[in-house]
Amino acid sequence: MEQFVTFGIVGLSTAAIYAIISSGLVVTYTTTGVFNFAHGATGMMAAFAYWQLSIGWGWPVWLSVITVLFVLAPAFGLLVEQLMRPVQRLGEAERLVMTIALLSGLIAVARWIWDPNKSRSLPAFFAEKDSFHIGAATVSWHQALTMVVAVAVALGLRLLMFNTRTGAEMRATVDDRALVGLTGADPVRANRVAWILGTTLAALGGILIAPMVALDATQLSLLIVSAYAAAIFGRLKSLPMTFVGAIVIGCMEAYLAGYLPQNEYLPGLRLAAPALVLLLALLLFPHGRLRGRDRHLSPVPLPSVRGTFAFAGVIVAFGLLLATVLGAGDLVTYGQIFAFGVIALSFVPLVGYAGQISLCQLSMAGIGAIACAHLGGDGQWWALIAAVVVAGVAGAVVAVPALRLSGVYLALGTAAIAVVLDRWIFSLPSFELFGIDIALFDQGSVELVGPSLFGMQVDTPAELTVFSAVCLALVTAGIAALRRGRLGRRLIALRDSEAAYATLGGSLLLTKIVVFAISAGIAGLGGALYGMQLQSVAADQFNFVAGLSIFLIAVVGGLGVVGNGLFTGSMLAGPFNAIVALWPAAQNLVQVAPAAAGLAYGSGAVDDGVVPSLRRRWEPVFHDALVIAAVVTWVVLLWLLRLIDVINGYVLIAGIVAGALAARSWAAARHRPVPHSEEIPVEWWGVKRPWTAEDEEVLDRAVTTRS
Repeated sequence: MEQFVTFGIVGLSTAAIYAIISSGLVVTYTTTGVFNFAHGATGMMAAFAYWQLSIGWGWPVWLSVITVLFVLAPAFGLLVEQLMRPVQRLGEAERLVMTIALLSGLIAVARWIWDPNKSRSLPAFFAEKDSFHIGAATVSWHQALTMVVAVAVALGLRLLMFNTRTGAEMRATVDDRALVGLTGADPVRANRVAWILGTTLAALGGILIAPMVALDATQLSLLIVSAYAAAIFGRLKSLPMTFVGAIVIGCMEAYLAGYLPQNEYLPGLRLAAPALVLLLALLLFPHGRLRGRDRHLSPVPLPSVRGTFAFAGVIVAFGLLLATVLGAGDLVTYGQIFAFGVIALSFVPLVGYAGQISLCQLSMAGIGAIACAHLGGDGQWWALIAAVVVAGVAGAVVAVPALRLSGVYLALGTAAIAVVLDRWIFSLPSFELFGIDIALFDQGSVELVGPSLFGMQVDTPAELTVFSAVCLALVTAGIAALRRGRLGRRLIALRDSEAAYATLGGSLLLTKIVVFAISAGIAGLGGALYGMQLQSVAADQFNFVAGLSIFLIAVVGGLGVVGNGLFTGSMLAGPFNAIVALWPAAQNLVQVAPAAAGLAYGSGAVDDGVVPSLRRRWEPVFHDALVIAAVVTWVVLLWLLRLIDVINGYVLIAGIVAGALAARSWAAARHRPVPHSEEIPVEWWGVKRPWTAEDEEVLDRAVTTRS
């Protein structure tokens, strides 16, 4: 009993921190309609800033706390409010992308400023004072402080929301943002207060929890999963129920740490427990109407058959170009373009066509890599098909709970699945299930080899690059065929309105299972190709945070276009790697780039994606056979010169870019529209321009028609 009470005290102190963080999340969401995925990253940045001030620069603790909570956190809240203000008028996807980009960016910035290879720790508050006892339980002053602060936060929020004009404005904004402005209240001010309050509470929670865990950017940011679960307990609107959820989760973590049996299968369960609770809460608790569901859906273009095959040919030609001009070492790096491209294409049917937001696609890629590694150890060609099937089955399983989730709830559910796979499932040793031996990463890494096709082993980096390019071309053509077919039209109808789709006889369960399975199968193929290119992969390469960069670049590229795969793969494994190779000091800057691109997209800097925008600008080139022939001839000439070592790789790239720009200018000049003369109203005929015989005929016909 003594041990039970002790763990209960630990759980309550942790629950107090979760309550503080999740209450800020609920206040922000209910007032602004923006679910802040970066809420935990805000607390993480506050914890690092507190460490920098108190430990790094030697400031007094009290001054460090005041500076972080009353200067840095409110200032950051105002900055976020300025970023999010234009997004509130946009659709749910844009708001979601902005906060996910902020999460990814803050983690990258923290790693940039504070070297992750250097360990840091913070002392507990009042660590010099002796602990006191409540019965048989020992309570530290830090634990007592967290619980007192949580109670003070609860009382303060109650007074603010129900006893002040600002609180009344915030609650009125929740009910009807447009109407509240007509009453003399200021919804912008209410939003500003909500963001400042939310970031300050996140910062307070980050400072309180930092002494209890390691100062790691990713770990601190993902502690927000527990706060997410607590917020879902309160259905994203009830602060008392949010505090109850925090108590449940905090005590659960403490008792799991104390009573969970010690074996090699269960340590990851304690780490994944908050994500499991979040998933269960999403599935079991009723959800209110999501705020701001007036989505601004972008049109999904219909790819032509001719254009699709031409683009597939370009992909294969690009793979051949890389395979023949790059060395084996460079191909291991840049050959990943096509594997990442396949993974990125998995978002097109799922998110672009069906409107189902998923943040676990890289986890599905990890499942495909595992299946291919264990089934194709000797280069069996069918192991790739098995990887697609196994990942597709996993995607179908994910689709079942997704039936009752949508929007931000679906994003939270798939994020929870990714965290569970990352923290627990992928770390499991081999085990037996129904008499079948199952091995995952087996607490290490798995090795993959290229397939054996028609008696030839595809194993060199050049061969794997070309093979991956062919796979990307085939998947691109397949998704284009899907869009042109009946299933593609059904998926777009599902995206437009699930209720209307079901009313017209569509099966939501079957359609979601199919699209999740197709998408996961594509991701599984990409994961297998990625593992083949690297020859060995570990579980950490398929974690939740790593998947955010792929998601953000895919969103920026345009989720409704089949060219998104090549664009995303090229951005992730092309310029980013090249910049780091030429300028190693820019590695941290490159890691921030996907987040910056996501923020630019969410703010409306890119309307419907980079790929559709590029297509519109290059449309004259694609429709001019003479210009296309000239470009192909120029590229082939440069390619041959590179093969015989007349020019180097930099000249090759510069020549291709220069040729492409010249072709665009040439095509624009050839298709420049003839300026039309100014249209003159009929009453000015014969005055502003000479009268003609045709004018009389036009007038006679008009009079006759009117008669």
